[in-house]
This record gives sequence, structure tokens and C-alpha cells, in this order.
Amino acid sequence: MELVQLPPHSLRVGQVLTFSLRDAAGHLLFASGHPLPDTPQVRDLLARGPFVQAHETREYQRALAHKLDTMMLQGASLSALANAKAEYKPTQPMRLTPPTAPAHTAIWSDLQWHAQQVLRDPRRPDFLVRLTQLQDTALTRLTQQPDASLATLIHDAGLEPERYSARHALLSLVLAEMTTRQLGWGEGRRRALGLAALTMNLGIAQQQDQHALLTETLAPAQREQLAGHGDRAASLLLEVGVTDEAWLGAVRLHHDAGPGPLAGRADGELLGRLLRRIDLYGARLSPRRNRRALSAAQAARAVYLDELQRPDEAGAALIKAIGLYPPGSLVRLTGGEEGMVLKRGHSANEPIVAALVGRSGTPLTVPVLRDTRLPGQTITASLAPHEIRLRINMDAMLKLY
Repeated sequence: MELVQLPPHSLRVGQVLTFSLRDAAGHLLFASGHPLPDTPQVRDLLARGPFVQAHETREYQRALAHKLDTMMLQGASLSALANAKAEYKPTQPMRLTPPTAPAHTAIWSDLQWHAQQVLRDPRRPDFLVRLTQLQDTALTRLTQQPDASLATLIHDAGLEPERYSARHALLSLVLAEMTTRQLGWGEGRRRALGLAALTMNLGIAQQQDQHALLTETLAPAQREQLAGHGDRAASLLLEVGVTDEAWLGAVRLHHDAGPGPLAGRADGELLGRLLRRIDLYGARLSPRRNRRALSAAQAARAVYLDELQRPDEAGAALIKAIGLYPPGSLVRLTGGEEGMVLKRGHSANEPIVAALVGRSGTPLTVPVLRDTRLPGQTITASLAPHEIRLRINMDAMLKLY
């Protein structure tokens, strides 16, 4: 058995293998067709560079194809072609062609899977390390492509309700980061709110996922189970070693911090108030089996007005940061075209839109970019996901950036 060592970090956790991974002795570690789990052992393996059989490499396949082409030109028999082997000898170690960069949506899908694994097991000894790694990786991607990241997460939020807790946690993290940047907050507060966004529902992630799939409304006993989950999540964070009072306070108060100005509040209450509006906004964008997702404008209205139906400072900061029609949301334009918001504009209500459905109601062959600042291209309505009967290929949409 001839083995070739892959370069360090050429694979990623969550990736579905198209070849088998082996150790230096040739023993099978992971079979082709299976995803790589996110464990310390796997990360260590990928950092060292696992081994594959030579005949599974691209180089071998190219060498074999070249030999078969030559044999066919020389008139070789079918039996000779069937038994052909490539004239290819690997060296150790070997530099393989770097893998194609994963699509933007695949990266966020991997992060979603990672979030689900982290948040469902808070009592693992390395929980806080894994949590901060998740935050750092997500925010790095957000910084690189803010509009594309927001578009991916908002579009994803409006799809089926599976894995609700992980989807909601990542969306809340991104909304928290964008809003606190808008407010000009320092690194300490921004980081604390981001960690609170990821962990505000710690301990009930599995229940949330189950409740999202129910076709009927929650029974009183189920609602009672959820009551006070902020206090329980904060207590659990204390148990695993969290000492940041702002983080703990935000988690504890994310359903209890009341309306009013942000100034003059202690850090825990300040972060808790902003997290409450972020949590509400993300929940409005997400469907359950027993209710449909709302449009972005409806979700914005729910957070822009507080519990007393007065303008809310925290909600206004969120909408100013992401827009009334954020990337990933759906809209109707003057003249009847329908499409998806791709980029935030100079004002909250004037984004760049990719028209997907024409004025006649027929899907367009290719998306057409519209600048909603221009007459005749303004937004006339915000649409909920179920109101546009079109399956959207997000990878294709993001190529328009």
C-alpha cells in the first residue's frame, strides 16, 4: 500500500471526505463519504497531515488518465485498458494541489454545525475554549465579508426550522457585533455581548430545537420549563468558570431588561437590553412549524418600538446597523419585481437588490441588480420567505458581490 501524506491544515472539520484517511501505518481512520467530526484528536490529526492511499490522489488519477489516453491511441485492447495502472510513484511527503476554497455558505454551514456541537455540551472541560474559538472564527468571517455573511444567515434563518438553536445563536452573534460596532463600543463590551448572544439559551438548546418542530403552540408545562432559562444559563456559565459580570448579567437579563434609554445602566443590564432586542428580531425572522417567519420590516417594527410602543434606543441601533431591509431579506420593487437584498445602502431603506422575479411574475433567467435609490427601483414592500415562490441558490447570489 503506497501512502501519501496530506499537507497540514489542507482539510477542515465537518468536511465530507471524498477519500479515506489513514495513519502512517496505513490503518483506516475515517472512511470516504463521512464528515470529519470536531474533536481535539481530529484537529491534531489535520494539523499534522493525515495519509491517503496514492491511488486516491488527484495526481494518480491524472497520471492514469494520461496513460489510458496513450494506450487508446496505440490501439490497446479493452482488457489491457481495464488492467492499466498509472506510472506514478509518490514521494514522502508530497505537496498536493490546495483544495478549492469552500463556498461562503458552506463555511457558515460548518460554523452552524460547530455551534450545535459546542452549545449542546457545556459541561465539557474544554467548553470555554471551543466557545471562544467559535466566536473568533465567526467574527473573522464576518469582518471579511459582512454583507455576504449577514445575507447568508438571514436567508438561512427564514428556511426550515431544523437546528433552530444553532442558527439563532450565530445570527444573534453577528447582529450583536454589527450593532455594537454601530454604537462605537469598545472591544470588551463587544466581546461580552457576543459571548452572551451565543450562550443566552445555554441548557435549553435541545428543547428549543424540539419546540421549533411542533405543529401546535406550546403547552403551559412547556412554557414553564422555559421560564427563567436566563437565570439557569447564567448559573451554568458560573459553574464552568465564567467570571465576566457583563456577560453573565446579559444572559441573566436578556428577557428581563426593560425599556428606556441605554445610558445610566450597569453593563449587565445594558448588554441585556440590547440582547433582548437582538433575540426578538432573530426570532421573528425564523419560522416554526406552527407559524411562518415574518418579513424583515415586520421584525424591525417589533424591535424599533418598545414594550410601551415608544421608539426603542436599542432596537433603533440594531436597525441602523443592518438596515430596514438587511442583506438576505426579500422585497418587492416598484413595477412588481421581487428579489433579495444583497448589500446595505447609504441609508437604512435604500439597499442594493438582486431582482429574481420579473414584473410578470416569471423568474428571471439571471438576477439583475437594482439600486433602490433610483426612481422606478424603490422598495414598495418587504416580503416574508413564503411570499416569494422561488428556491434561491445562495452561492450563485453571492457571486454577484
